[in-house]
Amino acid sequence: MKLKLKIPLCFFDLETTGINISRDRIIEIAVIKLMPTGETVRKTNLINPGVIISAESTAIHGISNEDVAGKPIFKEVAKEYAKFFEGCDLAGFNILKFDMPMLVEEFLRAEIEFDYSRKKLIDAQRIFHLMEKRTLSAAFKFYCGKDLTEAHSAEADTQATMDVLLAQIERYENQDVTDTLGKKIGTITTNADSLSQLSSSELVDLSGRMIKNEKGEAVFNFGKHKGKPVLQVFKAEPAYYDWMMNGDFALDTKRWLTKIKLSQFTQK
Repeated sequence: MKLKLKIPLCFFDLETTGINISRDRIIEIAVIKLMPTGETVRKTNLINPGVIISAESTAIHGISNEDVAGKPIFKEVAKEYAKFFEGCDLAGFNILKFDMPMLVEEFLRAEIEFDYSRKKLIDAQRIFHLMEKRTLSAAFKFYCGKDLTEAHSAEADTQATMDVLLAQIERYENQDVTDTLGKKIGTITTNADSLSQLSSSELVDLSGRMIKNEKGEAVFNFGKHKGKPVLQVFKAEPAYYDWMMNGDFALDTKRWLTKIKLSQFTQK
């Protein structure tokens, strides 16, 4: 195995009732824990979301309201999964924009403080788009030479993602990665640190409402204050913090807003 791990790497995928981080819910979670030895441990659950699964969602992932009837709600398995993720870095396909924000939101609803700030986050989609610019099915076909016949089954997608990332390392080891302007932003290596740097180095909150600028400051990434340092905006317009805290923003975003706001009182 080319990937050199110091600690386990958990590949995971979610199927959900929709794509709204604040309102939608997890209906299936699958995790494959890749150990430094190359062994794998799997954990998968169907989840009762407590809300109706629309026909449109079922058409995508094939999971119906009947399938989740009698299954545990996320709060009932949250501690198990928090424990399973403990001491591990995280990987997946498009996890930065969707799966991680959704997972953290569900943990927070279950009143579990899931601290991902010390974990390496590796997004195989981000590396794929940087190196080949394309869905998981296409990546699986391109890197592994196979058709993903069970796309949108959480376990099949998770297995395919792991296979894709391992194949990416085989193909791109020691190659430089550039952004759309040709600026070098990293190198593909066999360790989780550099892969995480390529995947998530600019993010502050998982929804991408805030990112880091070249100085490492948290700046807004949307709206009228896009590009402005968050602390600078809060000092000039204190009501903006209240507006966001009362608005339809993810709990993770609000948690980071509060951390940043409180940091001004600890700065010398």
